[in-house]
Amino acid sequence: MESVSIALVDDHPLMLAGLVDLFKLNEDFTVAATGSKASDVLKINAEIRPDVFVVDVMMPGNIFEVIAKIVATSPKTKFLAFTALTRSDIAVRALNAGATGYVLKGSDAGELIQGVRAVHNGETFITPAFACKVIEELKISSLRKMASGTVKLSIREGQIVGMLMRGATNKQIAADLRIGEKTVKNYMTILMQKLHARNRLEVLIAAQKLEVDDHQDREPVLRH
Repeated sequence: MESVSIALVDDHPLMLAGLVDLFKLNEDFTVAATGSKASDVLKINAEIRPDVFVVDVMMPGNIFEVIAKIVATSPKTKFLAFTALTRSDIAVRALNAGATGYVLKGSDAGELIQGVRAVHNGETFITPAFACKVIEELKISSLRKMASGTVKLSIREGQIVGMLMRGATNKQIAADLRIGEKTVKNYMTILMQKLHARNRLEVLIAAQKLEVDDHQDREPVLRH
């Protein structure tokens, strides 16, 4: 079986060296790159595009924005946050950005490896002893979003949402609206932000609540 390529990004040299040694001992993984700041993640992804990034959330730069940007354009790339922070709101922020794993640095090596394998397989993994706090925070975060009122979409965004609900691909949307596929992807990123969605599926789920009428010159509204 082909090994999982991983990139390790942490601004603590000793921690980073330890992580490299840990994964090099396991033949299931290949350490493709290392870094020490959020901007390194963008550079590594542009040059190598590893299967999984293992990143600390407390290092120079905004790692949450970087995760969201990469996940929006490279959905197959997975992120696992490996951090000493035990704040559930930070874990939720990482998950909302697009990470699918959150492992505390107090965990043993086996748990970290298990987490990397899980996110690579498309699963969500949170340090078990910390998971209940994160789930509770997710519920609170969801209630906050529900109470935040309505989300207004532009006419163009409403058109795209309507076409998504009819099963149109990005290419079909671009052709029908006479815009570039890159422009459609940009709109998708905006829609994910507005609808608090992490991927195309969640956009579609949120879109079911939208009042969309492509033929009327008005702004669709998402009612919670």
